[in-house]
Amino acid sequence: MISNKILLICLAFIALTACSAGSKKQTNHHMENEKRTLVKLETTMGNITVALYNETPKHRDNFIKLVKEGVYDSTLFHRVIKQFMIQAGDPDSKNASDTAMLGSGDVGYTIPAEFNPKFFHKKGVLAAARQGDDVNPEKASSGCQFYIVTGRKFTEPQLLGMENKINEQREEALFDSLARQHMKEIYKMRKAGDNAGLLELQDTLEAQARELADKEEKFRFTPEQIKAYSTVGGAPHLDGSYTVFGEVTEGMEVVENIEIAKTNRADRPVENIRILKASIQ
Repeated sequence: MISNKILLICLAFIALTACSAGSKKQTNHHMENEKRTLVKLETTMGNITVALYNETPKHRDNFIKLVKEGVYDSTLFHRVIKQFMIQAGDPDSKNASDTAMLGSGDVGYTIPAEFNPKFFHKKGVLAAARQGDDVNPEKASSGCQFYIVTGRKFTEPQLLGMENKINEQREEALFDSLARQHMKEIYKMRKAGDNAGLLELQDTLEAQARELADKEEKFRFTPEQIKAYSTVGGAPHLDGSYTVFGEVTEGMEVVENIEIAKTNRADRPVENIRILKASIQ
C-alpha cells in the first residue's frame, strides 16, 4: 500500500529529472573470457586490489581513465558505515578540512547505469555511488565516487520481506513520477484548498501506479543471491538500483578494518583514511 498520498502529491513537484543514455549490449561469453583489469588502491591502512567487470564497460573504462589521470590519488574514504559499505572517490576530499562536509564532489558528468543480473551487492563488490531517485530517476552513476560493500548476513525470511519492500518502493516511485506530471493541477488545487480534488487525484494516480507496476516483472532474488546474502552477506536492498562493476580480489581485511573505523555524525572517519595512490596492475 502506498501511504501518505496527499503528502506525496504535495511534495512531488519539487523533484527534478535527469538525462540518461542507453548502453549497447555485448556478448557475455566473449567478455567473460577477457582478462579483467586489476586496480590497486594503496591506502593508509593497507592495499586493496579490485577487478573490474568487462560486462560493465562504461564503468570499467571510466574507472581506468580516472586511475590513470590520478583522480583518486590522495582522496579520502569519506563515508564509512558498519555492516554496510565504505565510500570514496570525492575529488573535493583531497585537501578537505577536518570539518568539511564531503560527498558532493564530482568530475562533471555521470555514467549511464549498467545493471547486470549476474552482479549483485554481495560482500566485497565494487559499485558506483549516485544521486537519489528524486533528482536522478534513470539511476545514472556518479562519474567518480564508488563504494565497496561490506554488509551483513540475512535470513531467507528477511530477504523475502525485502523483496516485498522493494516492489512497494517501485510502486511508490511510479506514483511520484505520475504526480510530477500533474504538478500544475496540484498547485491549483492546493491554492484553492480543494482537498476533495486532491483526494480524487490521489486515488486516480494510485490506481494508475498499481496498474503500471502490475505490468512490470516483480523483483525477486535469485537462488544465487539468496545463498550469497545468507552465507557471505551484503547489501541486498541496493540491487537493481546501483551499478556493480567490480569486486575485491585482495585486501578484504583492509576493507573490513576501514569499515570499523570511528566516525562522526556524517559517517566520516574521525581520523582520515586516504587512498595514497591508485594504479593499474
